[in-house]
Amino acid sequence: MDVLATLPEHLVTPSDALVAFMDQLEGDLLILGVGGKMGVSLAETARRAWGRSDRRHRVIGVSRFGAGDARSRLEAAGVETVAADLLDPAAVAALPEAANVIYMAGRKFGTRGQEHLTWAMNVHVPALVAQRFRGARIVAFSTGNVYPLTPVAQGGATEQTPTGPVGEYGQSCLGRERIFEHFSRTLGVRVALLRLNYAIDLRYGILVEVAQAVREGRPIDLGMGHVNVIWQGDANEVAIRSLQWANSPPEVMNVTGPETVSIRWLAERFGELFGQQPRFTGTEGERAFLSNASLAHQRFGYPRVPLRQMILWTAQWLQAGGPVLDLPTHFQEREGNY
Repeated sequence: MDVLATLPEHLVTPSDALVAFMDQLEGDLLILGVGGKMGVSLAETARRAWGRSDRRHRVIGVSRFGAGDARSRLEAAGVETVAADLLDPAAVAALPEAANVIYMAGRKFGTRGQEHLTWAMNVHVPALVAQRFRGARIVAFSTGNVYPLTPVAQGGATEQTPTGPVGEYGQSCLGRERIFEHFSRTLGVRVALLRLNYAIDLRYGILVEVAQAVREGRPIDLGMGHVNVIWQGDANEVAIRSLQWANSPPEVMNVTGPETVSIRWLAERFGELFGQQPRFTGTEGERAFLSNASLAHQRFGYPRVPLRQMILWTAQWLQAGGPVLDLPTHFQEREGNY
């Protein structure tokens, strides 16, 4: 098996359930912030799903499209692209009409020292988008960082857990949610808010970071001793299918895998695969950023890719020399400083 050729396909191959959903979806799909870590695979998944259905609607991806090959990859997959700065009200006003919008734009890393830009991206832009697409169904990505650290023994925050973000990034993400909620309640905009943590790609993510540390003999910080993860392809499918749940007032769903994953246990599994003894520093805290996604699992089923499969694929990817992005998650951060 050519690991480098076959594993990326698992990110963009739609399930039968997604194809059936897309066959019933009316109108075009507009993806805002498509040039980010998840956007390209989400757009290609949607395009493939519609390609297998009886409908022929447009999938349109919007981003600034600076450096990188995101735009060429999208267009090669049949996704139309629009270059636009979403901070520019005129650019938002000029975007093509769409009955369905997936909002992926946002800013996290680099917040410290540039807090004003993070707040502009995470709060001001949603106001422009909510008003421009008031007649559309909008699925907006949020984050589990809107919750406080919760006791590991409780199994993660549910949608009913009071919000309490730590740090300005999490606060601005709660601001994004509140802006969408405001326009949903005042203008009737149909919105679904997805609190995601953490999506796993073969090129980046918590599994890659832990696996690399084990292979290279670097100590692994156990301060944030437990996490949630979900295969990016599964998260993409949930996002697309969540268009059916967009409502006024907004529907809120946690999106992640079913396990509370021990970082120590995770490192030990990679140690077995690599023949390396993991090294650790620190001790596990009693609290962590954790989410309970049982509501999404009830509605969409459990993720198709289980945790141990993700671990195996990640190990195979690294052993085959697959490319890795220099995009650390900073999952160890407990003070919300990104």
